[in-house]
Amino acid sequence: MSAGLHSHCPMLLPQDLSGRVYDGFIGAQEKDFRLRVILPTDLQLQSARLECSWQLKKVLQGYLHVVKQRLQQSPDLSSFMLELKTILDTALRNTNSVEASPAPQYYSCLVKDIENLGWDKLLFVDNEFSTIKLKVADSSGREHVIIVKLGARYPYKAPDCCVDLPVAFSISWTPQSNIQDIYNQVFSALESLKDFWDALDEIDSKTWVLEPEKPTRSATMRRIAIGNNASITIDVDPRHPSMLPECYFLGADHVVQPLKDKLNSNVHLWDPESGLLQNLKDILETDFPSKSDFEKSDFTKDCGICYAYRLDSAIPDQVCDDPRCAQPFHRACLYEWLNGLPSSRQSFNIIYGECPYCTKPISLKLLNKPF
Repeated sequence: MSAGLHSHCPMLLPQDLSGRVYDGFIGAQEKDFRLRVILPTDLQLQSARLECSWQLKKVLQGYLHVVKQRLQQSPDLSSFMLELKTILDTALRNTNSVEASPAPQYYSCLVKDIENLGWDKLLFVDNEFSTIKLKVADSSGREHVIIVKLGARYPYKAPDCCVDLPVAFSISWTPQSNIQDIYNQVFSALESLKDFWDALDEIDSKTWVLEPEKPTRSATMRRIAIGNNASITIDVDPRHPSMLPECYFLGADHVVQPLKDKLNSNVHLWDPESGLLQNLKDILETDFPSKSDFEKSDFTKDCGICYAYRLDSAIPDQVCDDPRCAQPFHRACLYEWLNGLPSSRQSFNIIYGECPYCTKPISLKLLNKPF
């Protein structure tokens, strides 16, 4: 993730190591809106797909032609996000003129709706009674928070709501949705995601998840340690969690190539009736270590170039191919090292050079705009 993109949108985070998918929030006028950016395999911004919450679509409704134009003209994702923030700021200023003060019945109606829902479900209310937080538990006991921002026209106009769900799941409120309606619709959405969260909860509890460190309920990706400086990254479809997820491996070629071969040869064994973790074990013919099994393994070794484990939010994900060395590096550090070697060479999208530890040949596959 580039420094420019991080400064413009610190809550828009990369979801994969190839730099194709970014997920999170874009902020303007002290408001945050859910956004997901998906780049094609060639990472060309002009063909990117944007997925956003209905609230953001509503704000940008009259500016979509400008957004498309900026998407075609911007040289990179960082520049486009800056343009998008400017457009969003303008749209909010034009559409969010100062509302009239709520009518007296606003407060009595709100209190009555909360009372009907149950005061035990109320987590927070601000001094103006314009923002409330509700807690809701799904049938598996997982607790979730609904942030409800009410307008002066409530209950005649549906409030803005935010809940931590995968982008693929969006909830459309009717014009006169009240708090009870919102709560019921959110609960229904949570129940439809039960199998998805059950599968990822098992992954989180029984394996060592390297990334993300603290996964949110909206996160669909997991990078799981396998051992011998190797890991697998999976991206699970929340609508079809029992199906084979998108998978790719990280690690030295001599370690990950046999795993790739097993995945390809055993993919027909995938059984939707079995759990996600059990299927991964079966087709890869391996057991996944827990964090306690590898607390002092090479997964906790610092980068061999910057001598730190974390570089911003990244952990070492490149490894020397020589099994006698197997020193891990951050992708960004290894790129800078190889790029600075007078003897390095580049062929297509791969840069070649020597490992800074053992001087054996080492290579790095480049992204379109790697860092």
